[in-house]
Amino acid sequence: MRVLITGAGGQVGADLIEVLAGRVPAAGAATTLMGQPPVSEGEFEVIACDRSALDVTDAERVRSVIVGAAPDVVVHLAAYTAVDGAESDPEGARAVNEGGTRAVADAATEVGAHLIYVSTDYVFSGDLGRPLVESDATDPKSVYGATKLAGERACPPSASIVRTSWVAGISNRTVINLAVESAAANRPLRFVADQIGSPTASADLAAGLVTFIRKQPAGVFHLAGAGGASWRDVIAYAVEQAGGSGEMVTPIQTDELDPPQAATRPRFSVLVSERLDELDATPLPDWQEGIGRLVHAIKARSS
Repeated sequence: MRVLITGAGGQVGADLIEVLAGRVPAAGAATTLMGQPPVSEGEFEVIACDRSALDVTDAERVRSVIVGAAPDVVVHLAAYTAVDGAESDPEGARAVNEGGTRAVADAATEVGAHLIYVSTDYVFSGDLGRPLVESDATDPKSVYGATKLAGERACPPSASIVRTSWVAGISNRTVINLAVESAAANRPLRFVADQIGSPTASADLAAGLVTFIRKQPAGVFHLAGAGGASWRDVIAYAVEQAGGSGEMVTPIQTDELDPPQAATRPRFSVLVSERLDELDATPLPDWQEGIGRLVHAIKARSS
């Protein structure tokens, strides 16, 4: 099966390339394929397109690359992900997240490729105060969330729309790196305790996407680390896994941040799925398992 990946230079893209080659990413585990068979040698041919190879805002280039490659599946990871930056650059965010997605969707449809679009929990307001399922109404409160939702709506009905949450991986610097460094330096941290989501290890998300590549289901699915936590919970756990004390992470409220966040985040956006049973698939591992593996992989790379 020929799989073209947009945004292949990002953290999920890097892990997905490894997974589709039958390898376990640095922060991954062999048991994260959602109960599905392991990837066999030669099962996938991957065309990895980072931003230098494919700027999704260039519709003519998108069509040329995708039609020329004639993939069976397009995994669309390219996105404008600067959540706060999007507030002052809405046109830039929309050009990538909506316009770029429409260009990719049109080209995939032209060659008969199945489209997998990775979206976000930020399409929700987070005001319900309970875990969110695929059928819950969307109501984004940020430019980023609104443009990702517009991207969902630019996809054809046959596409797989995979919403995830709070992704962290080995190939990008994230707050998990900060937690590891702070544990080593015994440096205190302050993180918000009133934003609750589903932390997701990039390697686990990449492994989960294999099921969607193979089975090509239509519609919206939620795919994130199992369970929920605040950012303070996540960082305290990461600090502990790195050998420090979780007590060094002080909980604060969002309105105490200095400088304040430009974009409004969902206060409660834990994602759960009512649809994975349709795929005969199990959920991703608990968030602690994925984040724990990531912490140890970061430590191993820095030693």
